[in-house]
Amino acid sequence: MAENWLNETLYPDWGQRFLVTRELARVKSDFQDIVVFESSSHGRVLVLDGVIQITERDEFVYQEMLAHVPLMAHPCAKRVLIIGAGDGGVLRRVLQHDTVEKAVMVEIDGAVIELSKEHLPNIAGDAWNDPRADVIVGDGIDYVAKAADGSFDAIIVDSTDPIGVGEVLFTDEFYKNCARILSDEGIIVNQCGVPFMQADELHDTSERRAKFFPHVSAYVAAVPTYVGGFMTLGVAAKGQSPNQQTVEQVRLRAEAAKILGKTRYWTPEIHVGAFNLPPYVADSLPTVK
Repeated sequence: MAENWLNETLYPDWGQRFLVTRELARVKSDFQDIVVFESSSHGRVLVLDGVIQITERDEFVYQEMLAHVPLMAHPCAKRVLIIGAGDGGVLRRVLQHDTVEKAVMVEIDGAVIELSKEHLPNIAGDAWNDPRADVIVGDGIDYVAKAADGSFDAIIVDSTDPIGVGEVLFTDEFYKNCARILSDEGIIVNQCGVPFMQADELHDTSERRAKFFPHVSAYVAAVPTYVGGFMTLGVAAKGQSPNQQTVEQVRLRAEAAKILGKTRYWTPEIHVGAFNLPPYVADSLPTVK
């Protein structure tokens, strides 16, 4: 019997492949092609339009850094907006914070949520049923445009790259509205690609955010299945610069949120160190403040 391999199609001339032991779902939704399969090396894997999104084996790295860093950089984030993240992993990490009172998640593709609930239940855990969670199947752009001024303390954008369905989440209008609906100490974070291969993504996003936020920066996380080296997470803040906290400050906030000892990648030391960018990454941030 021939082996079945899935080849990622993110780059035309370089990539990775997975040995598929069992295909669990293959769906063409109104927005994208979705595949969920079981691999021999990384557990279950979610693929959107041919690009690896999440694997059970290493999802904790990305999810923890996307959620815990902005919430610990903020003095006390109580109201959090999540855009995308249909697998529920970011929602789960946000709700680990005792200080969070409300988490609104807006995912445009309901098929991603349903397939994740069915085939990737360990990623979200019990987050779907948390009374603090409000899960909306809808357009994040429209939600941000209509939300009230100052209604959130943190915004976490877990989108695909700025092509196709994710393109509108990297525009001036989107960041302008995000700044408007954030509170005075508000902070926003979103993935900005792998700078070794996608340097323009981090540069262009930072340039756009600098028009609306006084502090723009980025931090890195080493996610094995996001091939090409460090993944960058772009961050912008209205209040305190997000890269100025000390390890002790972050530790005190983590103790208050009761997340210490509950992570596999994020720690106060990793948090602070992640903002120390290699020059080849920092070079993509000409307007960092």
